Amino acid sequence: MKTDLARILSVSGQHGLFEYVAQARNGAIAESLETRKRTVFTGSSRVNTLNDIAIYTSEGELKLDSVFTAIKNALGEAEAPSPKAAEKELVDLFKKAVPNYDEDRFYVSHMRKVIDWYAQIAKYASLDFVTDEEREAQAKEEAEK
Repeated sequence: MKTDLARILSVSGQHGLFEYVAQARNGAIAESLETRKRTVFTGSSRVNTLNDIAIYTSEGELKLDSVFTAIKNALGEAEAPSPKAAEKELVDLFKKAVPNYDEDRFYVSHMRKVIDWYAQIAKYASLDFVTDEEREAQAKEEAEK
């Protein structure tokens, strides 16, 4: 099954990723990818979908699904390094996967976060992503019902 990054949430101050479940009266209900425990995040929580996140490159911005695919291709069958790995190891991986990343605006701390997200999605979801076209077709299909 494909992973829809528009439904995968990163919440500031919370470890791990969450999958959007439903709208709540005062926020959103989300389920931890790791523990499958449900939580309500209120409107004051800083919530971002992974679909809305991109990294800076010399040509502009590169969406996270493309970054994850590039990392997957760069790693081959190998596992992703730990987010706590040496700085050089992470920089080398990103130079291989996304050689045109903007070194002035995409820092090692960002690399650590992206690698952490990559590892969680690889373990608890799928690195095969829903495209924007598939998402639009599904929304249109649901609207017709």
